[in-house]
Amino acid sequence: MRAKPLSLGGIALSGALALLAGSQTWVSFMLDGTHSVETVTGHEINAALSPVSIAIIAAALALTIAGPVFRRVLGGLVALLGAGLVALTATAVVSPAAAISGRVTELTGIAGDDGAGVIWSSLSGWAWAGAAAGVLAAVLGIAVIVTGGRWGVAGRKYDSAAKPTRAEGAPDRISDWDSLSEGGDPTSSD
Repeated sequence: MRAKPLSLGGIALSGALALLAGSQTWVSFMLDGTHSVETVTGHEINAALSPVSIAIIAAALALTIAGPVFRRVLGGLVALLGAGLVALTATAVVSPAAAISGRVTELTGIAGDDGAGVIWSSLSGWAWAGAAAGVLAAVLGIAVIVTGGRWGVAGRKYDSAAKPTRAEGAPDRISDWDSLSEGGDPTSSD
């Protein structure tokens, strides 16, 4: 299969997956003395998830029209953004109690101790999906750095080409319009 469509599709998909994962519940928990389950989304844990995810999608779009040198630059950027996603999700994956401490403080008014008053917590698979999206973006970014120079060049539809020279006295569009304005027929072969 071709490297360019797979890389571009994978990068866009990883950004979309990270964006979706961040909007879902990552940690559910219950406080001591309550019987209600509280939830925290990925965006509540780290607000930077959305901008990083959108930047990955934007980089995939930019790669569709980038030249060989700029592809490598964008590939490095995608790799760094993917590593950033992994770092942003690591807090929740490694220590869910630390990830929800802000929400616990908001509910109880007690700050400081991670997980103070939490009697039960559960990490959702969406946190792992966010981390996987980051790993995928990082790997594909490195793949773009390596293979991006061999991708086909985008069409040169908007590049200016040398204008053909016209013979003296040969009509052109402007003279045709002028002829029409003066009442002449530019299609006649007089």
